[in-house]
Amino acid sequence: MLSPARTEERAGVSILVFGDAGSAGRAAAERIQSTVHAAVADRGRAVLGLASGATPRKVYSHLVAFHREGALSFRDVVTYNVDEFYPIGPLDPKSYRSYMHQHLFSHVDLAPHHAHLLDGTVPEFFVAEHCAGFDRWIAADGGIDLQLLGIGRNGHIGFNEPSALSLADALALPTRLTELHPVTQSDAAREFVGEHRVIPRALTMGVASILAARSILMLATGTHKADVVARALNGPMTAGLPASLLQSVASRVTWMLDEPAAAGLF
Repeated sequence: MLSPARTEERAGVSILVFGDAGSAGRAAAERIQSTVHAAVADRGRAVLGLASGATPRKVYSHLVAFHREGALSFRDVVTYNVDEFYPIGPLDPKSYRSYMHQHLFSHVDLAPHHAHLLDGTVPEFFVAEHCAGFDRWIAADGGIDLQLLGIGRNGHIGFNEPSALSLADALALPTRLTELHPVTQSDAAREFVGEHRVIPRALTMGVASILAARSILMLATGTHKADVVARALNGPMTAGLPASLLQSVASRVTWMLDEPAAAGLF
């Protein structure tokens, strides 16, 4: 496995810093590969929680390469994505279903019925039941072996956005429909060709299901993530910075950073 330039344990959390974003992405892919091999050998299947957005693309390109080299099969893998805009159709190029098909699903041997994403076409009166069912599906599959996450500039994980909730309530958040924070909408403006066109709501896996994963891999790269990474790792746990909630399961969390994203830590 690719070795980091430096490592640190901070309040029980493993922090691995790599020289550049490409190295961090490859190391994350190698961690996923080893998790799949171990879980399949142990119990016949691996359950992955997957993220979308710009940062994980590096990871998926490496996973596709591993598959093409014969070093990784998804035949015994089940996936759960953390979020989806709402409402949106699966064929819309801005949907995360389309994103996953483009960057991973269409290139590997993952069975279609093993790839689970929240459905942006569900009628609104059925959304709550759909989200509750998503949490039940994860539990029925034995829970998530490895959850891949990115971090938003406002500290969101999935689309669990900053809030004024109590710490206890924030930690217990289920999968649900949520309103996107203004910073999130601003960051999505390029993808939607204008902030006024950004879909302002989304379905998101809840904090509770994310934190229940047997291991959590946070990947963050770039100077623009340095401040929020430092606050999430060094500050108190608070619903106002959802990524800080990972401190509650510190021993199961690994942060993989490039040097620019780690600039506020050292």
